[in-house]
Amino acid sequence: MPEIPEIRAHAERLETLAAGEVLKRFEPLSFTALKTASPQPNDAVGWPLRSVGQRAKFLLLRFAPPSSGPDASGLTFVVHLMQGGRLRVLEPDAKRPRRPRDGLARFEFDSGLGLMLTEPGTQKRAGVWVQAGDPTAAEPLAGLGPEATDVDAAAMAELMAAHPARLHNFLRDQRTVSGLGRRLANEICHRAKLSPFAPTARMDAPGVEAVVAAIGAVVDESLAAERELPQMSRSAERPSAVHARTGQPCPVCGDMVRAVEYRDYSVNYCAACQTSGRILADNTTSKFLR
Repeated sequence: MPEIPEIRAHAERLETLAAGEVLKRFEPLSFTALKTASPQPNDAVGWPLRSVGQRAKFLLLRFAPPSSGPDASGLTFVVHLMQGGRLRVLEPDAKRPRRPRDGLARFEFDSGLGLMLTEPGTQKRAGVWVQAGDPTAAEPLAGLGPEATDVDAAAMAELMAAHPARLHNFLRDQRTVSGLGRRLANEICHRAKLSPFAPTARMDAPGVEAVVAAIGAVVDESLAAERELPQMSRSAERPSAVHARTGQPCPVCGDMVRAVEYRDYSVNYCAACQTSGRILADNTTSKFLR
């Protein structure tokens, strides 16, 4: 699933391309695409796109009346891409996607430019929420924890104490800190030289500081790489020291990258860098918690 770097860079690309474009129509192409009943998305017809932003793993497309000031609230389209979704640019003369069944919703602008929300597969969980006023005060954003990149060491220590969990799970819990997923959680634990199973309730000050520093470094590196691309990267293109590198050498120490396998995902780590050489049991009840 795209995380902070991918969503932030994509928001920047979309704003550069489409800021100022006037909405001609918003069309849900699937009954699952539009997640809200009010306000109506086409209430924004005739309004320019004022900005494209990012909150955690969500894109925020803000429209406001042309006669209003730059800070007018207008309507915000909150877009979640889920696992494999994309908000694809449709140039004025571009052909429609080869597989229209993947299309969930479409923004059309007066210039002929378009944006198509697509998602392969059958689940179709990507979607759009339309919010008036402050979008962070309503679902799906209201329940999110602070943006992971905005949390300093003092605040992180408080969050860890208030939400005891294994570090990898803590980092992925969007209600605690938001915007991180499996890849970045693996990379942050490795960069911080901490076990992914380290208990946050017992994290000391140096450990907390290492986690905060690792979040900043890993997100910055991923964002820099993402900004070099013309469109959102595929999962395999994203920078990784340990994530999805099971059996390969750790780029820091040369030891083999290992994994704790779960039904739907893997936790990758380097034993030499993170667990003092101890191999974590490959099940959900590993006894090595430090």
